[in-house]
Amino acid sequence: MDSNKTIVFITGASGGIGFETASLFATISSYHVIVGARSIEKGEKAVSEIKSQKPQGTISFVQIDVTDDKSINDAAAAVEKDFGRVDVLINNAGIISHAESLRGQLRETFETNTIGAAVVSQTFSPLLLSSQKAKMINISSGLGSITLTLDPKSPYYKAPAPAYMMSKAAMNMLTAYESARLGDQGVKVWSYCPGYVVTNLTGTGEKGVQERIARGAKSPKESADGLLAIVEGKRDADVGMFLHKDGIYGW
Repeated sequence: MDSNKTIVFITGASGGIGFETASLFATISSYHVIVGARSIEKGEKAVSEIKSQKPQGTISFVQIDVTDDKSINDAAAAVEKDFGRVDVLINNAGIISHAESLRGQLRETFETNTIGAAVVSQTFSPLLLSSQKAKMINISSGLGSITLTLDPKSPYYKAPAPAYMMSKAAMNMLTAYESARLGDQGVKVWSYCPGYVVTNLTGTGEKGVQERIARGAKSPKESADGLLAIVEGKRDADVGMFLHKDGIYGW
Protein backbone atom coordinates (compact mmCIF):
# COMPACT_ATOMS: atom_id res chain seq x y z
CA MET A 1 0.00 0.00 0.00
CA ASP A 2 1.31 3.42 -1.04
CA SER A 3 1.61 5.37 2.22
CA ASN A 4 0.84 8.57 0.30
CA LYS A 5 -2.67 7.44 -0.58
CA THR A 6 -5.63 9.02 1.20
CA ILE A 7 -7.34 6.28 3.23
CA VAL A 8 -11.14 6.64 3.09
CA PHE A 9 -13.41 4.47 5.24
CA ILE A 10 -17.13 4.47 4.37
CA THR A 11 -19.80 2.72 6.41
CA GLY A 12 -22.87 1.36 4.63
CA ALA A 13 -20.94 1.32 1.37
CA SER A 14 -22.36 -1.78 -0.31
CA GLY A 15 -25.16 0.19 -2.00
CA GLY A 16 -26.67 3.59 -2.69
CA ILE A 17 -24.74 6.71 -1.75
CA GLY A 18 -21.98 4.76 -0.01
CA PHE A 19 -21.36 2.56 -3.04
CA GLU A 20 -21.37 5.46 -5.51
CA THR A 21 -18.99 7.39 -3.26
CA ALA A 22 -16.63 4.43 -3.03
CA SER A 23 -16.84 3.99 -6.81
CA LEU A 24 -16.05 7.65 -7.48
CA PHE A 25 -13.14 7.87 -5.06
CA ALA A 26 -11.69 4.65 -6.49
CA THR A 27 -11.40 6.30 -9.91
CA ILE A 28 -8.69 8.58 -8.47
CA SER A 29 -5.22 7.10 -8.09
CA SER A 30 -4.43 8.96 -4.85
CA TYR A 31 -7.21 7.22 -2.88
CA HIS A 32 -7.56 3.88 -1.17
CA VAL A 33 -11.21 3.23 -0.37
CA ILE A 34 -12.33 0.85 2.36
CA VAL A 35 -15.87 -0.37 1.78
CA GLY A 36 -17.50 -0.92 5.16
CA ALA A 37 -20.64 -3.06 5.14
CA ARG A 38 -22.60 -5.26 7.54
CA SER A 39 -23.05 -8.04 4.98
CA ILE A 40 -19.81 -9.76 3.94
CA GLU A 41 -21.49 -11.02 0.77
CA LYS A 42 -22.74 -7.57 -0.27
CA GLY A 43 -19.50 -5.86 0.73
CA GLU A 44 -17.31 -8.24 -1.25
CA LYS A 45 -19.70 -7.99 -4.21
CA ALA A 46 -19.43 -4.18 -4.12
CA VAL A 47 -15.62 -4.34 -4.10
CA SER A 48 -15.64 -6.85 -6.96
CA GLU A 49 -17.96 -4.64 -9.00
CA ILE A 50 -15.78 -1.55 -8.45
CA LYS A 51 -12.63 -3.49 -9.30
CA SER A 52 -14.25 -4.66 -12.54
CA GLN A 53 -14.35 -1.01 -13.62
CA LYS A 54 -10.53 -1.01 -13.51
CA PRO A 55 -10.20 1.94 -11.11
CA GLN A 56 -7.08 4.05 -10.85
CA GLY A 57 -7.26 3.97 -7.06
CA THR A 58 -7.31 0.93 -4.80
CA ILE A 59 -10.13 -0.60 -2.80
CA SER A 60 -10.72 -3.17 -0.06
CA PHE A 61 -13.50 -4.44 2.21
CA VAL A 62 -13.89 -4.45 5.99
CA GLN A 63 -16.96 -5.94 7.63
CA ILE A 64 -18.69 -3.60 10.08
CA ASP A 65 -22.10 -3.67 11.72
CA VAL A 66 -22.57 -0.24 13.28
CA THR A 67 -25.11 -1.66 15.76
CA ASP A 68 -22.54 -4.09 17.21
CA ASP A 69 -19.66 -2.81 19.35
CA LYS A 70 -17.49 -5.89 18.78
CA SER A 71 -17.91 -5.52 15.03
CA ILE A 72 -16.91 -1.85 15.24
CA ASN A 73 -13.88 -2.63 17.38
CA ASP A 74 -12.84 -5.46 15.08
CA ALA A 75 -13.17 -3.18 12.04
CA ALA A 76 -11.03 -0.48 13.64
CA ALA A 77 -8.41 -3.06 14.60
CA ALA A 78 -8.32 -4.42 11.03
CA VAL A 79 -7.90 -0.94 9.56
CA GLU A 80 -5.19 -0.07 12.08
CA LYS A 81 -3.32 -3.27 11.28
CA ASP A 82 -3.43 -2.75 7.53
CA PHE A 83 -3.15 1.04 7.27
CA GLY A 84 -2.30 2.55 10.65
CA ARG A 85 -4.67 5.48 10.15
CA VAL A 86 -7.85 6.77 8.53
CA ASP A 87 -7.71 10.06 6.64
CA VAL A 88 -11.43 10.31 5.89
CA LEU A 89 -14.26 8.71 7.86
CA ILE A 90 -17.68 8.88 6.21
CA ASN A 91 -20.49 7.83 8.56
CA ASN A 92 -22.98 6.83 5.89
CA ALA A 93 -24.81 3.77 7.27
CA GLY A 94 -28.47 4.59 7.83
CA ILE A 95 -31.99 3.19 7.82
CA ILE A 96 -35.65 4.16 7.84
CA SER A 97 -37.51 1.91 10.26
CA HIS A 98 -40.79 0.20 9.40
CA ALA A 99 -41.56 -0.84 12.97
CA GLU A 100 -45.25 -0.58 13.82
CA SER A 101 -44.92 1.66 16.88
CA LEU A 102 -43.19 5.01 17.18
CA ARG A 103 -41.14 3.61 20.06
CA GLY A 104 -39.98 0.75 17.84
CA GLN A 105 -39.15 3.13 14.99
CA LEU A 106 -37.15 5.38 17.30
CA ARG A 107 -35.18 2.51 18.78
CA GLU A 108 -34.32 0.95 15.42
CA THR A 109 -33.52 4.24 13.70
CA PHE A 110 -31.40 5.74 16.47
CA GLU A 111 -29.49 2.47 16.92
CA THR A 112 -28.11 2.69 13.37
CA ASN A 113 -28.32 6.34 12.37
CA THR A 114 -27.15 7.99 15.57
CA ILE A 115 -25.76 5.59 18.15
CA GLY A 116 -23.92 3.63 15.47
CA ALA A 117 -22.35 6.76 14.01
CA ALA A 118 -21.37 8.03 17.47
CA VAL A 119 -19.67 4.78 18.47
CA VAL A 120 -17.90 4.48 15.11
CA SER A 121 -16.68 8.07 15.48
CA GLN A 122 -15.38 7.44 18.98
CA THR A 123 -13.73 4.12 18.08
CA PHE A 124 -12.09 5.44 14.92
CA SER A 125 -10.95 8.74 16.48
CA PRO A 126 -7.42 7.44 17.28
CA LEU A 127 -7.04 6.42 13.63
CA LEU A 128 -8.15 9.87 12.48
CA LEU A 129 -5.76 11.50 14.93
CA SER A 130 -2.95 9.48 13.34
CA SER A 131 -3.64 11.30 10.04
CA GLN A 132 -2.15 14.62 8.96
CA LYS A 133 -5.29 15.48 6.95
CA ALA A 134 -8.18 13.98 8.93
CA LYS A 135 -11.79 14.57 7.94
CA MET A 136 -15.05 13.19 9.30
CA ILE A 137 -18.27 13.52 7.32
CA ASN A 138 -21.59 12.51 8.84
CA ILE A 139 -24.29 11.82 6.27
CA SER A 140 -27.29 13.72 7.56
CA SER A 141 -30.44 15.00 5.84
CA GLY A 142 -32.35 18.22 5.42
CA LEU A 143 -35.05 16.35 7.32
CA GLY A 144 -32.78 16.66 10.37
CA SER A 145 -32.74 20.45 10.25
CA ILE A 146 -34.78 21.94 13.09
CA THR A 147 -34.72 25.25 11.21
CA LEU A 148 -36.32 23.76 8.11
CA THR A 149 -38.78 21.68 10.09
CA LEU A 150 -40.19 24.88 11.60
CA ASP A 151 -40.35 26.73 8.26
CA PRO A 152 -43.77 26.49 6.55
CA LYS A 153 -42.05 27.26 3.23
CA SER A 154 -39.70 24.31 3.55
CA PRO A 155 -40.37 21.01 1.77
CA TYR A 156 -39.55 19.35 5.10
CA TYR A 157 -42.30 21.18 7.01
CA LYS A 158 -44.59 18.61 8.67
CA ALA A 159 -42.77 15.72 6.96
CA PRO A 160 -44.25 12.43 8.26
CA ALA A 161 -40.95 10.84 9.35
CA PRO A 162 -40.44 11.75 13.03
CA ALA A 163 -38.02 8.95 13.97
CA TYR A 164 -35.76 9.53 10.97
CA MET A 165 -35.89 13.31 11.43
CA MET A 166 -34.96 13.08 15.11
CA SER A 167 -32.13 10.64 14.39
CA LYS A 168 -30.58 13.01 11.87
CA ALA A 169 -31.03 16.04 14.13
CA ALA A 170 -29.14 14.05 16.77
CA MET A 171 -26.46 13.19 14.23
CA ASN A 172 -26.03 16.90 13.59
CA MET A 173 -25.34 17.34 17.31
CA LEU A 174 -22.76 14.56 16.97
CA THR A 175 -21.12 16.64 14.24
CA ALA A 176 -21.06 19.74 16.44
CA TYR A 177 -19.72 17.72 19.38
CA GLU A 178 -16.99 16.02 17.37
CA SER A 179 -16.01 19.29 15.70
CA ALA A 180 -15.57 20.88 19.12
CA ARG A 181 -13.80 17.79 20.54
CA LEU A 182 -11.46 17.07 17.63
CA GLY A 183 -11.23 20.34 15.73
CA ASP A 184 -8.31 21.76 17.69
CA GLN A 185 -6.48 18.46 17.10
CA GLY A 186 -6.65 18.91 13.35
CA VAL A 187 -9.76 16.88 12.48
CA LYS A 188 -12.26 18.66 10.22
CA VAL A 189 -15.87 17.59 10.75
CA TRP A 190 -19.06 18.24 8.77
CA SER A 191 -22.65 17.12 8.45
CA TYR A 192 -23.66 16.64 4.82
CA CYS A 193 -27.11 16.31 3.29
CA PRO A 194 -26.72 14.20 0.13
CA GLY A 195 -30.03 15.39 -1.30
CA TYR A 196 -33.02 13.35 -2.38
CA VAL A 197 -31.45 10.58 -4.41
CA VAL A 198 -32.14 7.03 -5.50
CA THR A 199 -31.29 4.58 -2.70
CA ASN A 200 -32.88 1.59 -1.00
CA LEU A 201 -32.95 3.48 2.29
CA THR A 202 -36.56 2.46 2.88
CA GLY A 203 -35.62 -1.21 2.66
CA THR A 204 -38.47 -1.87 0.23
CA GLY A 205 -36.32 -3.05 -2.66
CA GLU A 206 -36.94 -2.15 -6.27
CA LYS A 207 -40.45 -0.93 -5.49
CA GLY A 208 -39.06 1.65 -3.09
CA VAL A 209 -36.39 2.70 -5.60
CA GLN A 210 -39.01 3.24 -8.30
CA GLU A 211 -41.18 5.23 -5.89
CA ARG A 212 -38.25 7.53 -5.14
CA ILE A 213 -37.59 8.02 -8.86
CA ALA A 214 -41.27 8.86 -9.43
CA ARG A 215 -40.99 11.53 -6.71
CA GLY A 216 -38.03 13.14 -8.43
CA ALA A 217 -35.07 11.45 -6.77
CA LYS A 218 -31.75 12.10 -8.49
CA SER A 219 -28.74 9.86 -8.98
CA PRO A 220 -26.64 9.10 -5.87
CA LYS A 221 -23.65 9.95 -8.07
CA GLU A 222 -24.49 13.61 -7.39
CA SER A 223 -24.13 12.94 -3.66
CA ALA A 224 -20.75 11.33 -4.28
CA ASP A 225 -19.60 14.40 -6.21
CA GLY A 226 -20.51 16.58 -3.23
CA LEU A 227 -18.58 14.36 -0.85
CA LEU A 228 -15.52 14.39 -3.09
CA ALA A 229 -15.62 18.20 -3.10
CA ILE A 230 -15.52 18.19 0.72
CA VAL A 231 -12.67 15.71 0.89
CA GLU A 232 -10.67 17.65 -1.70
CA GLY A 233 -10.85 20.80 0.41
CA LYS A 234 -13.46 22.76 -1.55
CA ARG A 235 -15.69 23.18 1.53
CA ASP A 236 -13.00 23.85 4.12
CA ALA A 237 -14.39 27.34 4.68
CA ASP A 238 -17.56 25.66 5.97
CA VAL A 239 -15.90 23.29 8.43
CA GLY A 240 -18.09 22.35 11.38
CA MET A 241 -21.26 23.18 9.46
CA PHE A 242 -24.30 21.35 8.04
CA LEU A 243 -23.68 21.29 4.30
CA HIS A 244 -25.66 20.48 1.22
CA LYS A 245 -24.47 20.49 -2.38
CA ASP A 246 -25.15 24.19 -2.96
CA GLY A 247 -24.65 25.73 0.47
CA ILE A 248 -25.35 25.41 4.19
CA TYR A 249 -28.47 24.39 6.09
CA GLY A 250 -29.48 25.90 9.41
CA TRP A 251 -29.22 23.45 12.29
